[in-house]
Amino acid sequence: MDRRSGLRAIGYLVALPWGLLFPALSAVCTTAAAAGTFRRTIRVRPEDGPQSLSKAARTASDGDIVEVAAGDYRRETAVWTQRDLVIRGVGGQPRLIADGASAEGKGTFVVRGDRIRIENLAFLGAKVRDRNGAGIRLEKGRLEVAGCHFEGNENGVLAGNDERVELVIERCSFIENGAGDGRSHNLYVGAIGKLTVSSSYFSRARVGHLFKSRARENHVAYCRLTGEDGTSSYELEFPNGGVVHVLGCVIQQGPKSENATIVSYGAEGYRWPRNEFQMTFNTIVNDRSQGGTFVHVSPGNVNGGLVDNLLVGNGAVDVKTAGVLIRNATGLHGEFADASRMDFHLKRSAQQVGAAGTVGQLPAGRTHPDREYLHPANSRELPAFASLTPLSPGAFQSLAD
Repeated sequence: MDRRSGLRAIGYLVALPWGLLFPALSAVCTTAAAAGTFRRTIRVRPEDGPQSLSKAARTASDGDIVEVAAGDYRRETAVWTQRDLVIRGVGGQPRLIADGASAEGKGTFVVRGDRIRIENLAFLGAKVRDRNGAGIRLEKGRLEVAGCHFEGNENGVLAGNDERVELVIERCSFIENGAGDGRSHNLYVGAIGKLTVSSSYFSRARVGHLFKSRARENHVAYCRLTGEDGTSSYELEFPNGGVVHVLGCVIQQGPKSENATIVSYGAEGYRWPRNEFQMTFNTIVNDRSQGGTFVHVSPGNVNGGLVDNLLVGNGAVDVKTAGVLIRNATGLHGEFADASRMDFHLKRSAQQVGAAGTVGQLPAGRTHPDREYLHPANSRELPAFASLTPLSPGAFQSLAD
């Protein structure tokens, strides 16, 4: 139970006539008796009229909850500057359709508060004059984005270059974002302090990358990043190095990809004092007929490992530093449940089943997957492993039926 839920559990609910004060909004005020503070739930509905979300953003105080009822919200934008705020869709997933509108010329939502959580909203079609419009533009503080959908924006989420910023993304989908200029992406994270992404789906960026981050520290786990039939460039790019851990992901380059490299690290020079690149138990697939590069690591003082990944298709690993251990396996399309439908669970007859050894044989400190990606934009927990449990290279430990 989080702090806010705990306060509500010991508090009591008091109805206040917020509708009289703000006709476009309704609110419920919860008194947290133990803390002696007031918490409100501000409710927004499609029928509340134009700019209901921006009114909610101006009305909300630190610690409030903004509930957005399901429906379509056209040209609704907002700037959020509060702390400990939750903004969540209820009764279904509300659709925020930009339709040419933007907050501050930046995107649908601009966030520069702290400890804000955005849940269950769809951000559609954000475009601005400089072709850098975002569903969410993050400028300050810590932001959590959960269960949201980003489609047709110039950037799905765009974060700036403040090292104090932290971004957490979980169970989100990013599809066909990008302005088509190669400088905008499904997800574009600048030089922030920390990025954590889990159980999310990235697909078919328009010329740009599925995922690009310049963050000092990056953790990506149990995601699907697949170019499919789109024109995306890199599937994963970390142009300035930093700490990068990628675990249990399905990463596929489609036949129309505009770049031969699937995962790139350090291509624009190393910015951070610590550069550690770890990719373990991922399935990396190249479906480009011309071949390609599964992983490229630029020269530099980099430590880490590319270990127990499953490489599928025509390509090579290009690591230009001795500090990265390489020990992967190769697979064939026919060894999976249905590669044509992006189901890369190994068949029981596949030669790589159990080829990564047992849990007990892993070196101290090496992580093994305890979850696996579940489409779309989710993951599921794996049964508890014993020391003798065999492990297979790649993103899936459960086998095809």
